[in-house]
Formats: sequence, C-alpha cells, structure tokens
Amino acid sequence: DRVLYQRRLPNDPVQIRAALAPHREDLVGVVIEATYNWYWLVDQLMNDGYRVHLANPAAIRQYEGLKYSGDFTDAAHLAQLLRLGLLPEGYIYPAEERPVRDLARKRIQLVQCRTAQILAIENLFSRHTGGQMQGEQVKRLDQTQVNEFGFAPDVTLAMQANLAVMQTLQEEIGIIEKRLMERVKLRPDYALLNSVPGIGPVLATTIMLETGTISRFTISARTAVAWTAGVKATAGRKAKAIRRTATSILRGHLSKRPTSRFARARKPGAFTSARNARETGLSRSRH
Repeated sequence: DRVLYQRRLPNDPVQIRAALAPHREDLVGVVIEATYNWYWLVDQLMNDGYRVHLANPAAIRQYEGLKYSGDFTDAAHLAQLLRLGLLPEGYIYPAEERPVRDLARKRIQLVQCRTAQILAIENLFSRHTGGQMQGEQVKRLDQTQVNEFGFAPDVTLAMQANLAVMQTLQEEIGIIEKRLMERVKLRPDYALLNSVPGIGPVLATTIMLETGTISRFTISARTAVAWTAGVKATAGRKAKAIRRTATSILRGHLSKRPTSRFARARKPGAFTSARNARETGLSRSRH
C-alpha cells in the first residue's frame, strides 16, 4: 500500500475539509474511530456527502509484533481494513435521536451516583450500629431522623452530606425521567418490554434508545435476545456470559462482566424481577 497523504490536523472542520477536498473523487470512504467525541466530525462529513465509516476500536487488532505504533500507522491500518472489506464498524446513531438517548444515559449516570450515596449511608449506619438499613429505608430518611441516630457530630455530618446529595440526585433523576416520558414513546416492536417483570416505562425506553432499530441487526432473534441479556446464545439450556478483550474471550457469570450503559440500565430491572419472584412464590431457574 502507498500512503498518498498523512498529516496531523486539529479538530477544525475547515482544515479537515480542505485536506480531504483534493482527494474527494478518489475516496472510497472516510474512516473515523468511535472515540468519545466523534459526533461532530461524522455529522459534518456526512452532511458534505462523504461516505463515513465508524470504526469500532475494541474490535480492531493490529499485528502484535509491530515495533512502532502511532496515529499514522493506526490510520493506515484502518484504511487497509476498509480496502479489504474487513473493517469492524459501529452503528452511526441518527443525529436527531442522539440527544434523547444521551439524556437517558445521563439518567443512568445519576442513578449510579445516587446508589453510591445510598451505599455510603448504609455503610455508615452498619459501621456504627452493627445493624442494617435497606436502600428503600435510606431513600425515606430525612435530616431529623439522621440527627436522632445519636452518632458523633462528625459521623452525623457525613451522613447528612450523603443524604443531601442523594436527595438532589433524586430530584434531578425525576426531572429527566419526566422529560423522557414526554419525549419518547415506545415503538410497537418494543411494546412487549412492558410485560417483563422488573421493566417499567423508563427502563423500557432506555433499552429502546440504546438498541435503536432492530432491523439493523443481521443476527437471529435468539442471538439478539441473548445479546440484549448479556449472555451467549447456545443450543443447550445453559448460557454463559462472555466478554471479549483485545487478546482473549473471557467467560463467566453475568455479574463479573464489565459494566456497560446497557448492563447498568438493566440491573435494577433484574433485581426487581427477582424480588417480585420471591414475593409471589415463583420459582426461578438457574439457567
């Protein structure tokens, strides 16, 4: 392969357009890595009529014996993968739908932060009393009740700080959830999600926004469901969770998998489903 042009450019659309313009007629496509800040460049190049490919960095491996690797060699490797038809591509989520999906992701982030505050309060209570306080009890606490625990002033202040942050987060989460319910309606192909124990309107909306259009998947329905649940589809009754790294495939329990936005979103639903099963006397299969 012969490299015709290589140069490090700033994140300036004017300079990037100027660099691509002389080669426009010969370009088969433009490959952009799916880093945290790809939106602006992908959108502008697509609006200019370029055929843009969003590369999935997690699925791309170079020869491990390379003595040197950098931006230039990485770019050349991406171009070669595109030429050979071997480029692992990510889905370019429609620009007009990204803001509401990112709002749902912001909710997940805030829920995580709220959970950290709840756990901190539970730990403080257990450390100083030997007892236990459930998450639902923590959510109902107020400053007066914290004072009545009779802890040392510094411990009380620490717990009150966690409680104040938790309450603020809960308020913001409520605002976002209200907005999501106003902005998004479940599409017909996602309507059955509401019939699954532990999945409410907000979680169903999050799953829909993260998945996008189901028809874009070329895999079977069984595999798609297994992917959604975070497990590997198998011919037998048992299914194992899997995750891929740059050098290996690791198998294990679902709880041991690295968290993703989708996994974090579905965990509360799974816990609620399990709790409902216990309360109603339903048996739960281990597979």
